[in-house]
Amino acid sequence: MSLPPQKFREIVFQLLFSQELGDLDMDYAVPLMMSELRVTRRSVKEALEKGELVGQRALEIDAEMQNCSQGYRLERMHTVERVALRLGIYEMLYDEKIPAKVAISEAMRLARKFGSPEGANFVNAIMDQVYKGRVLGEEALLVV
Repeated sequence: MSLPPQKFREIVFQLLFSQELGDLDMDYAVPLMMSELRVTRRSVKEALEKGELVGQRALEIDAEMQNCSQGYRLERMHTVERVALRLGIYEMLYDEKIPAKVAISEAMRLARKFGSPEGANFVNAIMDQVYKGRVLGEEALLVV
């Protein structure tokens, strides 16, 4: 049985968050995630694969975040917001199966669930800038 997309995204978020805090020992993390979140090994492995895809684009995503954060350095962002933004921007720009508006909404939901309403507002502002600059900008180029 496959997981609902929101639950899967939460697992990816938690894995990315754990990696952000330090080295993630897979021999420890996979069984822990399975027992704590009551999910299958396959679900955790799929989440790890998506996390690796996000990691492969981290430099590009971080540059996008920096460009849109109006001088607010990445190091100053709360880890929850930074990770929610990385996952959300990845989904918006590189995962063709996920509509941009869904990526924005889900990044905000993760920031609110694991952080605060203020963090969700911050994530919304950055995601909106990325959307206007990259997604709408590319659509405008296609129309011309």
